[in-house]
Order: sequence, then C-alpha cells, then structure tokens
Amino acid sequence: MNRRTLLSGALLGVPFARSLLGETREPAPIGRSQAALELREAVAVAQSGRPTRTSVANGDETGIADYVACFTKGLPKAQYGQVVPTAYDALLSAVQSGRPADFERIPKGAGRKLSNPQAAFAFHLEGADPHQFYLPAAPSISSSELAKEASELYWQALCRDVLFEDYPASPLVARAAEDLGRTSETVFRGNIQASMAGPYVSQFLLKPVPWGTTQFEQRSQVPIRSSDFVTTVSEWTQIQAGIPPWRETAFDPVPRYIRCGRDLAELVHYDFSYQFFLTAALILLDTGPSTVLNANPFKSVSNPYRYSDVEEGFVTFGQAEITDWLARVTSAALKAAWCQKWMVHRRIRPEELGGLIQLTKTHLRSHPISPALLTSPAVATVSSKTGTYLLPQAYPEGCPIHPSYPAGHATVSGACSIVLKAFFNEKMLLPGCVMPNREGTSLLPLPDYAPTVGAEIDKLAFNIALARNWAGIHFRSDDEAGLRLGEDVAISILQDLIRTYTETFPGFYFTRIDGTRIHITPKGEVIAG
Repeated sequence: MNRRTLLSGALLGVPFARSLLGETREPAPIGRSQAALELREAVAVAQSGRPTRTSVANGDETGIADYVACFTKGLPKAQYGQVVPTAYDALLSAVQSGRPADFERIPKGAGRKLSNPQAAFAFHLEGADPHQFYLPAAPSISSSELAKEASELYWQALCRDVLFEDYPASPLVARAAEDLGRTSETVFRGNIQASMAGPYVSQFLLKPVPWGTTQFEQRSQVPIRSSDFVTTVSEWTQIQAGIPPWRETAFDPVPRYIRCGRDLAELVHYDFSYQFFLTAALILLDTGPSTVLNANPFKSVSNPYRYSDVEEGFVTFGQAEITDWLARVTSAALKAAWCQKWMVHRRIRPEELGGLIQLTKTHLRSHPISPALLTSPAVATVSSKTGTYLLPQAYPEGCPIHPSYPAGHATVSGACSIVLKAFFNEKMLLPGCVMPNREGTSLLPLPDYAPTVGAEIDKLAFNIALARNWAGIHFRSDDEAGLRLGEDVAISILQDLIRTYTETFPGFYFTRIDGTRIHITPKGEVIAG
C-alpha cells in the first residue's frame, strides 16, 4: 500500500478508499460521511421544528399619520422632516418582497445609503433560522415607557462629561437620578445586580489585554468635552436627509481609559462587532510566553480537559474554538437583529424623536408624544443649554441608517456573553481589579473589589449596549430586547455545535443575564432552571 492509499484509507474508511483508487468495487459501508450527513440533517430538522411566535410591531407605523413615528433617516424628506410617503411605501414594498431589485427602487435621500436591509433575508446554517426568533413590540412614541426612556437619553446627553467617580457628588446626576427613580450610584446602569456593583465600567474594558507575545493597554482616543452634534434645526434636517456630516469630532491628544459617558460612547463608534468580547476572552485565556505552561483557572468546570492528565484543549474546548465561536454567534445575531429591524419594527431613532419633540414644543406641528416627555425636566434643561429641544448627539453623523429596535451592539453583546459564560467558570473571582485615575492616564488598584467572572461578563454586555445610548442613538428597550435576542440566537447555535464533539462531557452550564440557569446537554437539549 502506497502513501496515497494509506492517507485515503485513514480519512475515508479503507474499503471506500480502495474503491476510489480502483483496487476494488465492493460497496462502501456506512461510515464517517454518512454520520456527518445524518448529524447535519438531525440538527436542521430539530431547529426547523422549534416553536415560534410572530413578532408584531407597536402600531405606530399604521396608527400615526405620515410615518412620522417610524425610522425614515436617509429617505427623501418634506418641509418639516417627515418622509415623502411614496419613498416609505417603496421601502415597505421591498421589505415585503425581499427582492433585490425592489431595494434598488427605494428613493434615496441626499447622500448616505441605507444600512444593509437585504441582510434581513439572509439564511444562517447554524442554529435557528434568523426569522424564527421573537421580540415583543417596542414602546409607542405616545407611551409612558417611551417618555421615561427618552428622558433618560436627554439626561445622559447632559451628563456625558461627568466622571463616573463623581456621580455621588454631582448635582446634575442627582437631578437625573431623582427624575428617573434611581440613585446617583445606580443611574444609567444596567437593570441587573452585576451592573449595580463596583465601578461603572467592566474590568474587561480596563485590564491589559494579552496579545501574542505582548499586551496592550485599553486606553483609547476620546473626544474633547462638550463636543455635541445635531443641536440645531438646520443640522438636524440635513443629517436626517442623509447628508454626510460636515462637522468633525475634536479629539483629546492623550489616549485615556474610560472615565465618563462620552468616553464610553466613542469606544463603540468605530469598533468591530465583537471586539470587546474577543478581548475579554483573551484576558481570561491569558496566553503568552509567561503563562503557556500554566493551568488556566477560569476554564468551565464542565470542560473535559480541565481534568485530563494527558490532553489539553485547543481546536475543541480551547483558544481556537472560543475565539471562533464569538464570531459565529455574532454573524447569526446580527442577521436576526436585521430581520427584526427592517421586516417588523422599523422603530424611530432617538434623534428622529427629538425632531418630533422640537416641532411639537415650538407649535409648528403636533405629534402624539406623551405629555410626560414634553414636560420632562431633562428636555427643558437641554433646551436651556442648546436653544432647541433636539437630543444632542455624540457622533457628528448621528445614528446609523438602520432602524432602532433591537440594538445591534446589544444583540451581539447578548450572544457573545453566552459563549464566554459557556466556556469560562462564571463563579470564579476575577482578581487584580482596577479603575482609572481622574485623568484616565493610568489604572489604580481596587483591592476591595473582587467580582465573579459571570458578573463582569454581564456588566460588559450592558456597558457595550448602553454605550450607544450615551451617544444618543438607542433607547434602553432597544438594548434589553437586543440582549435577550442575542442570548436566544447563541443558545440555538450552541445546541447545534455541541453535537459535533466526540469528547465525553456533561454539556454547557451558564446563567442568562436575567438570572435563569441554562444547561445545554450533549444532545442539544436546553434545560432551564
């Protein structure tokens, strides 16, 4: 037997390999190829049969005239910023048909393009189909829920430059907290215990990141203080029409650690989709010249190689797989989010809502906005500062040109948080915690703060989601819905991928952000509680 025959036999099964090489015509037994086919069929059938609920929008699109309560940025606009109805009708026709030619017929505004609406129709070959997930309706612009969410955004715009460490002593933060029913220590944080404890910013956004044979500090370029945008009616009108911004962000020449809302908003301005979850994984993996022979204490207790005396995980249950799966769930999560954004909800963005508030408060046009929002002390304070009722934006271009609900960053955060908690031990304490000094130029030790890995992953997820709110481009319900959607997507993918293992292990165990314990068995079953 020559080398070619030997290799072919090892890969394909000896009888089948010999038939390929012309040495025999005996039929191939059922082997690896058939097993692979059966596995792929089994997971596909299981996902196609999952129970689904139909997502329904909040009714603003059909219940409020002229589509003013919908996302319309980048489409042709009339005198007061409302969309030209035929342009929005063309968008509706395209998202109903899904045909590429119909998307090319959508009338365009003054420059910028719509952000990838055809992605709403993309398939995904792992986990549930992007169209199988459910989201509840977003709050209507006339609701009390929306009034509170929007008021929070106006307060965040006012508090962007207050250092997180100064919150307890800040009169402005105290006013915001009182209006929002929070305390100065808990205002603008995620609605879970992990987000309430310790510094505002997760350790995974502060600690040095191992990077091959070196490491990098997580200092970044931040804007100078008070650099807000879209605060005049003329600028708002042009930005809404899709005209690219003509003003630019002025940056501090000194790179700094995150100290305030403005710094956090800029962190998620130009990031790639799963950037901060990749760096979190690298911190937990802690690979490098000085650690390569050490046993990693953060491995999940269900990792089979945690207990092996002979093998170490790499392609499976190790660095290569963890970093790969973060990207896999990201792609799937964004497809599910884009489906909800474009095909179902088409929710108005906060900057667009600011225009409706401006028109209503100045009596140019009347829109069905909650009286609680129109009389919000945050809106009044912004007006006294800028001269308009528009929501100040942290980015020169304002929001991206895709609908608000759910938030893409939040959906990715939810998905990636599941991967991290599946592979790492949530209950392990994270040592060596730090916080920035007032200047943001160095890190100070926090010897009395030792959170669990799971708590800091959850805080990271909320940090990245709410960072977009600090920019003025998302509502809190966008984030909370996105986090939940991302978790659902990632769980469905883990259901499929867990069945590819040959190692003996009990499955993945982790805790969802809402505190629900999840067990994914080796057969792909999801057990909650």
